[in-house]
Amino acid sequence: MRLTTKGRFAVTAMIDLALRQSEGPVTLAGISERQGISLSYLEQLFGKLRRHELVCSVRGPGGGYTLARATDLISVADVIIAVDEPLDATQCGGKEDCRDEGRCMTHDLWSNLNKRMFEYLASVSLASLVEQQRERLACKPHQEIVFREARDCVSVASFEAQA
Repeated sequence: MRLTTKGRFAVTAMIDLALRQSEGPVTLAGISERQGISLSYLEQLFGKLRRHELVCSVRGPGGGYTLARATDLISVADVIIAVDEPLDATQCGGKEDCRDEGRCMTHDLWSNLNKRMFEYLASVSLASLVEQQRERLACKPHQEIVFREARDCVSVASFEAQA
């Protein structure tokens, strides 16, 4: 079991879109450049996201994509499901035919893991991920100042030690 690139890229692209859509429709070319995701791959993902009514496309000059719902109404699970990302830890895909004679000894363990993973991803909203990114971006200038101050302290300490 693992989340593949498809799911990771879809969630990343949705966060990027949500962060920037207040300025108007967001282009896939812009997301591609900012996130380092192939434009053709994004086109495939956004086709699926559009069919699942998570995004809307705007045609023409100044066109791009916007979210089809509020960020608090879109969960990570919604995005993962939209791009056909399988989240299944069982060998049998949930069909209970893990072994010739039926279920394997650990089928319930892996089925419960699937359920918990889905519950967790369904509990994480796009809004919460966007807020985390905004907080990170807001802290970034402060982190640079703290780093500069720490570097200056090291320089002063080195100078004093030499004196």
